[in-house]
Amino acid sequence: MVGETQVLDDDRSGAAARTAGDAVPRTPAAGARLASAVARLEAELAAYRSRLPDRAVAEDELGALRRLALAAEASHSLIDTERVRRSLLLVVAALGSVSALAEPLAAVRDAVEVLVPLE
Repeated sequence: MVGETQVLDDDRSGAAARTAGDAVPRTPAAGARLASAVARLEAELAAYRSRLPDRAVAEDELGALRRLALAAEASHSLIDTERVRRSLLLVVAALGSVSALAEPLAAVRDAVEVLVPLE
């Protein structure tokens, strides 16, 4: 993940990295785009019947992403970038090796990049 690498590199270089409480203004309709991408991945994950050791983690974090996206869209508020990226990282760690979920997972990742772009 380029986004997570950038955050780690910033931390190591001494540059100011965002803290967990930092928030950025959202892009219009980005919350709806993320919510839609998450819903698609949730549906694909539910249809994927093979055993996944971290399925529960992925489901929990997808739920968190959906709630964050809907809250940002409904209230036109700022969004906690670190929380969004943390949830994405956990979802990717849990599902990234499942080729059947690669396309909907990429859509979630792309939607996160739109919602919380890297600086």
